[in-house]
Amino acid sequence: MPLLTRDDFSELLAKVQQRGASYLFSKLNPSALARTQRTFDDPTLQTANWWIVPAVRARWNQRITGDPTFPYEPYVVAKYLRNRTGLSLCSLGSGSCSHELAFARHATFSQVECVDIARALLDQAKIQAQREGLHNMHFVVRDINRQHWPQNTYDVVLFHSALHHFQHVDDVLDNVWHALRPGGLVVLYDYVGPNRLQWSAAQLFAANELLATLPASYRRRYRSQRLKTRISGPGLLRMLVSDPSEAVESEQIRGAVKQRFTLLEETEVGGNLLALVLKDIAHHFLANTPQTHQLLATLFAAEDVFLTHHPSDILFGVYQKT
Repeated sequence: MPLLTRDDFSELLAKVQQRGASYLFSKLNPSALARTQRTFDDPTLQTANWWIVPAVRARWNQRITGDPTFPYEPYVVAKYLRNRTGLSLCSLGSGSCSHELAFARHATFSQVECVDIARALLDQAKIQAQREGLHNMHFVVRDINRQHWPQNTYDVVLFHSALHHFQHVDDVLDNVWHALRPGGLVVLYDYVGPNRLQWSAAQLFAANELLATLPASYRRRYRSQRLKTRISGPGLLRMLVSDPSEAVESEQIRGAVKQRFTLLEETEVGGNLLALVLKDIAHHFLANTPQTHQLLATLFAAEDVFLTHHPSDILFGVYQKT
């Protein structure tokens, strides 16, 4: 793993421009947990990453549910929980709770419990739940490593872009197994690529080739006049300083989940090229123009080709305690 890369300096400058100097100083905190909290605990944060592009989210839906307009939350309810009520869902590392809100809107669930260390995000989600009259939602500010695990309590445990932030994945999943009722489900939408985001040479080469095909007007970084010209990936030092939890044991997730739970379905969602190319420039791809549509089609096709020879970095799966 390289200690420092070109991207480290580019993204440090971008973060200071987007979030102010206070963000930089927060990374000097000796507490790894505090540095992780500062990374996420900002409900006003605006980013330009791949998930903000509607066409990208439609692509995820298409790959998972077969319908670009049908997200995975109602899909899981319809396919696995039809005609059931009074169920309990626990989301670990819930963040802003957008997916948990989607599950809570179904009468299937009498309780949706959101657990995270980011208090501000949970407070914002609580306000939204109150606005919608979702009295089945509960919000818990807690470090999962200090989580009390009740036995045979939950019908569903959700990890949405969260499990790759936890150390000791095997221990976490052992605890989840005990916390689930017999027949309970694990719903996973998560990054399972290289630890610490240490992209392979093939991945970086393909991403840079794709980036070079984009017009300069689409490569201007968010809230900056600087162009994105090359992708080198993060160095180990930045990963440890900025967010010590990022992709700490991500490579273990695939095997660890299937070692403990029965596989019901899995989908390779992708992200190997799109996440790298669109980072900090995704805001240009929100425009509903023919050029934008064509560029996105080219990006999608290139990633599809790449995925024929490489495992997906993003995995969706449903697994059962049997």
